[in-house]
Amino acid sequence: MAEAHQAVAFQFTITPEGIDLHLSYQALSQIYLSGLRSWKKRISRIKNRIIKGVYPASPSSWLFVVIAILATMYMQSDPSMGLIAKIREHLPLRPLTIVTVQNCKINRNSIDIIYLFYLFTYSVVSWKICVSDWWEEYVYLRSRSPIMVNSNYYGMDFLYVTPTSTQAARAGNTITALFLYRRKVNREELNPSRIPGTVIPLCAAQCERMFNTTRTPGEETDVLQHWQDSEFVAVYHRGRYFRLWVYRAGRLLSPREIQYQIQRILDDPSPPSPGEDKLGALTAGNRTPWAQMRKQFFSSGVNKRSLDCIEKAAFFVTLDDQEEGMMGENPSVNLDRYAKSLLHGKCYDRWFDKSFSVVVYKNGKNGLNAEHSWADAPIVAHLWEVSFTLATDAFHLGYTADGNCKGEIEHFLPPPQRLSWDIPLQVQMQVSESLAVAQALADDVDCHVFPFREFGKGRIKKMKLSPDSFVQLALQLAYYRDRGTFCLTYEASMTRLFREGRTETVRSSSNESCAFVLALEAGEDREHCHKLLRKAAEKHQNLYRLAMTGSGIDRHLFCLYVVSKYLGVESPFLKEVLSEPWRLSTSQTPVQQMELFDLVNHPEFISLGGGFGPVADDGYGVSYIIMGEEMINFHVSCKHSCTETVRAKQPNLTTQS
Repeated sequence: MAEAHQAVAFQFTITPEGIDLHLSYQALSQIYLSGLRSWKKRISRIKNRIIKGVYPASPSSWLFVVIAILATMYMQSDPSMGLIAKIREHLPLRPLTIVTVQNCKINRNSIDIIYLFYLFTYSVVSWKICVSDWWEEYVYLRSRSPIMVNSNYYGMDFLYVTPTSTQAARAGNTITALFLYRRKVNREELNPSRIPGTVIPLCAAQCERMFNTTRTPGEETDVLQHWQDSEFVAVYHRGRYFRLWVYRAGRLLSPREIQYQIQRILDDPSPPSPGEDKLGALTAGNRTPWAQMRKQFFSSGVNKRSLDCIEKAAFFVTLDDQEEGMMGENPSVNLDRYAKSLLHGKCYDRWFDKSFSVVVYKNGKNGLNAEHSWADAPIVAHLWEVSFTLATDAFHLGYTADGNCKGEIEHFLPPPQRLSWDIPLQVQMQVSESLAVAQALADDVDCHVFPFREFGKGRIKKMKLSPDSFVQLALQLAYYRDRGTFCLTYEASMTRLFREGRTETVRSSSNESCAFVLALEAGEDREHCHKLLRKAAEKHQNLYRLAMTGSGIDRHLFCLYVVSKYLGVESPFLKEVLSEPWRLSTSQTPVQQMELFDLVNHPEFISLGGGFGPVADDGYGVSYIIMGEEMINFHVSCKHSCTETVRAKQPNLTTQS
């Protein structure tokens, strides 16, 4: 909002008497409040840098150390109790020989120190230099095919509960919760995610581009653009785009005020301008045509101003006219439709380039669609699911008895701003072409969502098995029963133990897993199958540990391939290995720290998790979330065009072990 007022904050005219200066005090106030918010964020980050600098100790413990050192210096005592003198006696200190160009002499101790420092530095930053940047560039941003279905993924609402059936109210609480999360990100107040059962933190660098971020199309490669702040969201409803300010006079609007503003959009009867209603299809189709249209028709004038409002928004919101969720006479089919709606919608009513788009349905159900290049699913899951947004919406913000948001409404709120467009015929033709490409892709995708309630991690852990390993082995068994063979299997493992780490591949199909599946299918005795199951699970756990600690093989092979391309060296081995299809692509959505509510006492507030499209045309995409002790939710996707993976051949995930 401050940017909009800067142009009119200072105005002057030249008169015969001199310069007549006019000040807009309202505009100056907005600029002041915007600057104040910025400084609050900076001060908060400085404080957090101090706390992080002494982690895992506390500032008070370091104060004790400083006092102890000063006391020792004042008393002129030896805190080592003679140990330092003994060391000096047996290991006299000698200056290290300095490396010079003239004599090129290097002390052996220096070499050891330099080598160890190199190893340490490499272990800390290698995932940034050798993997993360290249992974983002070559795997995501250089892809010219549609990111809808192929790259973007989705997250769902609660399975059994919809906190309110009022669309505007659900949007009001959801938007408020997301901005509260952004405030925590900006002030670095989020509790760090940790390896379960330890105090070892995971890198949170991916959170930095969660908000105010968009993927900008390019003819050869896309670019991620991130802005430091944004005080508004972009909203789509019935073919119209709006800018909705969520800050006024430096304060975040109350949920009730945001609901009021959303309702004004829902009640707006104005029709879309020519070419506006399906404009979002440009983000759903192939990337190069979108880049060309953007450069030619959206780089100046009214189109640029409106596109900037979308791209610089904190995030994108779609007010959908459909009703979704597990409802009606056939809840299973409706869940599948719900998944497809979040994955691709109508192919034009989402802005797939935004870091994430929130979808709020007519019956109050919600969900989101996330772009993949800026972060991986666990980051978005922590934002969205029971870790924050959904829990904040239902348990901390809450609703009145009649389903409205809580809070007061300030009178004279300016209405949401309708975005204006001048869409020429050439752009409208490209919109139609992009929509045709996206619609064909969307129609080909089949999604199936099902909550598995027979047993959960409670029973699995009683068998002293890893729940993730157990599910992965069940998927191996299901695929074998479905196709009569084994396939290359991809499971995503996080590498956030390293700075700016992303993912590594766990190759879940191993000799041990195949031996277990074959023995079970051959009807071998129960004891032998249990032994093979345990051996396969231990193998999988070891593979996961190796991947998580940087000892996997796939990202290293990927980096070697990139280097070979830079050097112009052809490697038949790398070319063959990296071109093998992942016919079974899997990912677990982690249930992270849940400080906001107790799932045991509120079992009805179970999250459905999320899913993604198939990686291979003749394969499956499988996402799962292990909820509580008694449920595992699965999201399975494939393509109708493959006769081997159509709905009639759904795999059986139930094991007899």
